[in-house]
Amino acid sequence: MATPQSSHANGKACVIPGDFTVVPIKFYSDSNTQHNLYVKEHKVREEKSSYRPLDKTLFVLNIPPYCSEDVVKELFSQFGSVTSVELNEHPGFFHSGAKPSRYFKPAQKQCFKVGYVVFRACSGIAAVKSHPFDVPLVVCSTQPGVKTGIRKWIQQYKNNLVQPDRLQHVVDNLMKNFDLKKKREEEQQKLEAEQKDEDQEGWVKVTKGPKGAKARPYSEAADEKTLRRERRKKKRKELLNFYAWQHKNTQKEHIADLRKKFEEDKQKIALLRAQRKFRPY
Repeated sequence: MATPQSSHANGKACVIPGDFTVVPIKFYSDSNTQHNLYVKEHKVREEKSSYRPLDKTLFVLNIPPYCSEDVVKELFSQFGSVTSVELNEHPGFFHSGAKPSRYFKPAQKQCFKVGYVVFRACSGIAAVKSHPFDVPLVVCSTQPGVKTGIRKWIQQYKNNLVQPDRLQHVVDNLMKNFDLKKKREEEQQKLEAEQKDEDQEGWVKVTKGPKGAKARPYSEAADEKTLRRERRKKKRKELLNFYAWQHKNTQKEHIADLRKKFEEDKQKIALLRAQRKFRPY
């Protein structure tokens, strides 16, 4: 990506189109080559999440595959205290939920990633955006540093070896949490069924709701919906033609329908006769 015409000489930051600031990094301090990260303040207004506060979150592009969350946190910690780091393959919203265990976590794709770095104070973002372009950050500034090549493969192989007792402990905790969740769901369903239960006379059993539950606000639409439901219940329970007057009314309605149909048929026949072309008489 081409840099703008503004100079990024000694002691000045390099800003490119899109309001991105270029932050160079080196793998070792004596490396002849460097890699560029592109950072800007995270300003997605639709994403109202406490995990990415808009005034303290830094959006980072072009993070190399060898940089893990711990490495990224160490790189940006020199600009201020970092509370959290999140790396994804593509930009997107935060997916809240339980973090998967490392024993059941799917393998991640080795590719350049995007990151969200959350600082404890707003000054961390300003410090990153004003970082000089000619002063690259060093990835392996401490020992043993980031492992690559065969050392990285050996470390990954060792991490994949799981002790049976440790794995059993993780599985037991997982099943215990699953059983507790299912039990809470069954209790909630049972409570809702009891609240909706009615006796033969139509009385509803009223029980105390869950703690902290708020009452439903009054609205005409809710009242109308309740009345329609009550009418349907009453109609289902009503016996047809049980009384003599009900039977008479049904017969009268039936006779009225037959007379109405007879008059409509007479009008149709008269119309057909008027439209007939052949008239023998």
